[in-house]
Formats: sequence, structure tokens, C-alpha cells
Amino acid sequence: MLFEDTYLTIKEPSEGLYKDRGSKFLGFAFPISNEEEVKQRLIEIKKLHPSATHHCYAYRLGADKLAFRANDDGEPSNTAGKPILGQIQSNDLTNILLIVVRYFGGTLLGVGGLINAYKLAAADTIANSSIIEKTVNDVYEISFDYLQMNDIMKIIKDEELKILGQNSELKCLLTFSVRKNNSSTIYDRMNKIEGTEIKYLKTI
Repeated sequence: MLFEDTYLTIKEPSEGLYKDRGSKFLGFAFPISNEEEVKQRLIEIKKLHPSATHHCYAYRLGADKLAFRANDDGEPSNTAGKPILGQIQSNDLTNILLIVVRYFGGTLLGVGGLINAYKLAAADTIANSSIIEKTVNDVYEISFDYLQMNDIMKIIKDEELKILGQNSELKCLLTFSVRKNNSSTIYDRMNKIEGTEIKYLKTI
């Protein structure tokens, strides 16, 4: 069985809004690839909205969608982060951070009201996003003699592989990415060319 090598994410940052009884819920979605970006984006939003009552968020990372977190930032437990994460999950998105900033309007919304507000602010933010499908790719580095250049480049052209880096000094060195489900086929083809050394670097 083939590995599921595609996933849905958002193309670029987007914003959303929901209002309820004076409270304003501003949504911000960002495409991300690691937890460091989560921290950076949170700092940015807190600087933009320093007087907001809460900065609640949820994110999910990885093609396997196994890394995720939800944060209520002082709201009653599971009334903010969880509904935000729920919208990420129901849209089957990953590599996304969704922050909902609340400005308190003076009226308590209650647990049900809060869950609904954070859910709808998150839903509006996702609705304003451009959702795209991406492939999971393996990255390889191949070294070869200059004489093998034509053979290597033919495979790259035939298979429409993406070149990530190139160095042609004493020995040619080339970094490329290939869709995960085609990975072993490409590896075998490259490996059969005499004088080549190929090694797996990472999955992106």
C-alpha cells in the first residue's frame, strides 16, 4: 500500500472575525513548518494586539498530522484552543497555526458562548484562506563524476524532480527532492549509474 503522500495546508496568511455581545474575536492563520515559527508568530500577534484580553491558538504539524497543540490562554479550560483545533481538524489541514485574539466587550458569554465564538472566528479565518494540496517529498544528495551528468540530468528531467542545490567542482554534487511514493524508484535508477553515490537527507 502506498504512503499517503499529500496533505492540505494554507497557501498564505489569512484573517477572520466574529463578534458577540461586544466581544471581538480576531482570527489569524499562518502556514508553518515547525514549532519555532509558532513562537515567532505568537510574538508578532501579541505585539500587534497588546491590549487584547486573550491570545488563544491551536496548530497542527506534519503530513502525518500527529503533532498538534491547543492553548486557551486564560479562558476556561477547552473553551478556546480546542474549538480552534477542531476547525483545523474538520478541514483536514496541517502545517497551520490559527490564533484567535479576543477583545472583551464587558458581557460574559458563558462556556457555550465562548466555544461557539472561538469556533466561528476560526471557521471564518479558514474560509478566507486559500487551501492548497502539497506532496510529501524525500530529499536526496547525489555525488557523481562530470561524465555522468547527462544520465543524471535525464532522470531529473524525465521524472520532473526539483533541484534544491548544485555544486560542480571536483566532483558534482546535486541535492534534489522527489515525491515520497516515487522515492524508491528514483533511488534505484540513480544508484544503477556507475560512479554515483546517493544518500537520503530528510523528508519535507
